[in-house]
Amino acid sequence: MKLAVVSDLHLGAGGATDAFGHDDADFLRFLGFLEANFERIVLLGDIWETLTGVLPGRPLDQLAAARRAHAELARRFDKSAYHYLHGNHDLAARSLGAPEELSVTADGVRLLFTHGHQNDFVVNHARWLSELGVWVGAWVRRFGFAAAYRLMRRLDTARGGASLDPQSCSFQRWAVNEARLRHADVVVTGHTHLATRAEHGDRLFLNSGSCAHGEISFLAIDTRAGKYSVHRGW
Repeated sequence: MKLAVVSDLHLGAGGATDAFGHDDADFLRFLGFLEANFERIVLLGDIWETLTGVLPGRPLDQLAAARRAHAELARRFDKSAYHYLHGNHDLAARSLGAPEELSVTADGVRLLFTHGHQNDFVVNHARWLSELGVWVGAWVRRFGFAAAYRLMRRLDTARGGASLDPQSCSFQRWAVNEARLRHADVVVTGHTHLATRAEHGDRLFLNSGSCAHGEISFLAIDTRAGKYSVHRGW
């Protein structure tokens, strides 16, 4: 089976807090490329940004506003080739039927797909604090303090223990342990915005990176050929 994985688009309602950064028509062409070359496309969480409204605590309203602002993308994601899992920024997408994880077995390979926020202590034990931080960051962007916003993003990445080094990355260790517990050969995550392919003994860790801020990042998975690769362009 040939699968593509994208995550962390952070499609918002437009304006200064919409971190997507692509022209929608250009991104639709990228999706057309994926549809032509892969059997299924996994949207691995944080596709929509629902935590950056003018007022906090209205994720369903923000989800609706973001879908209106990117209506053609919303319609494309509703096609049967797409499989949408929610993350922590688009938890409200559960209202659209988006599950938390996906298990796929193909060509004798067992794959586990999950966004990865399940490893985030603050998200799981003080979600209000995590969401407040995102909301404050949105106001930092509204006021035009780009450098301060970038610093907040770097600090948040460091707090989560994520890095590209498989030996020191606690996020990778968590994900691989989940794979072992769930008897999966390959674990596929998003969340950290760090596109990664790393072997951990008999388990493979993959991270799809982020398609926000005008960037392209996706995973190409071919279970028949045994190929698993990270791509930063198309």
